Amino acid sequence: MLIENIALFRSIASLGTLSATARQMGVPVMTVSRRLASLESEVGVRLFHRTSRSVSLTPEGEAFLPYAISLLETHDAALAALAAGDSGLQGVLKVTAPNLIGRSIIVPALTRLMADNPLLKVDLTLTDGIVDLAGTGLDLAIRVSPLNSSELIATRLATNPRVLCAAPDYIRRFGKPAVVADLVGHPCLTLHGIPSWPFRIGEEIRWIRVNGPFTANSIEAIRAACRDGAGLAVMTYWDVEECLRQGCLERIEMKDAELPELGIWGVYPTRRQIPRRTRAVMDAIKAHLIQQET
Repeated sequence: MLIENIALFRSIASLGTLSATARQMGVPVMTVSRRLASLESEVGVRLFHRTSRSVSLTPEGEAFLPYAISLLETHDAALAALAAGDSGLQGVLKVTAPNLIGRSIIVPALTRLMADNPLLKVDLTLTDGIVDLAGTGLDLAIRVSPLNSSELIATRLATNPRVLCAAPDYIRRFGKPAVVADLVGHPCLTLHGIPSWPFRIGEEIRWIRVNGPFTANSIEAIRAACRDGAGLAVMTYWDVEECLRQGCLERIEMKDAELPELGIWGVYPTRRQIPRRTRAVMDAIKAHLIQQET
């Protein structure tokens, strides 16, 4: 099987149409269709159901996808090993990260790494949603939530404490809550579908329901509203680190409870050999975080 046709198969599975794959590859749709037919003929099964608008994997295609991804990863790792040495990192690394952390941490780390490795290319997707790594062909996901899937491997890059915070002007006007019960008297800014905040009280974690005038689907929107004095917010430290350092937000400590911390994780598909560029990106992010803390 031609490795180029296997890469085409993964792209079609990720993008969902032959035309989108053709645009991404810069070739006619007929070329994509012909190469897919060649691959299907070679493996002896139909890999996609086709309609006039889209394609979807057949059961055989779903079974073949993880093996195709593994073949592509092995191919990339072999080329990277042969090209290793003084040439530095090379190839394309596909990364996804949350919006705020992506802009403030991941982009600067990647920019510095690319400057040191001119042959390295990065394809970055910023989203606060959880992206399917295997289905989209991503090499690495940066996440702040705990890892739930046993099919993925996670490396902890840094601690990421939750922070209760408010703007200095808000605190001057309304004061700070001292204990959890005080939250009832304050407007609290929440994400869609998360109307409660977790607090460690004694030996247990309790989710405390809060209320406020503003809810949003974006962490960035919550930070902006909090910074403008609309109320209290619970954010992760690396989402508000710059605001805390500059003084546009203040951290609030509770006397009877504390917020459990999260982490920043590098998550990647299970594989025998992690490409050198993937490890290098995680090391660059760690180094950037350490530098920001000092």
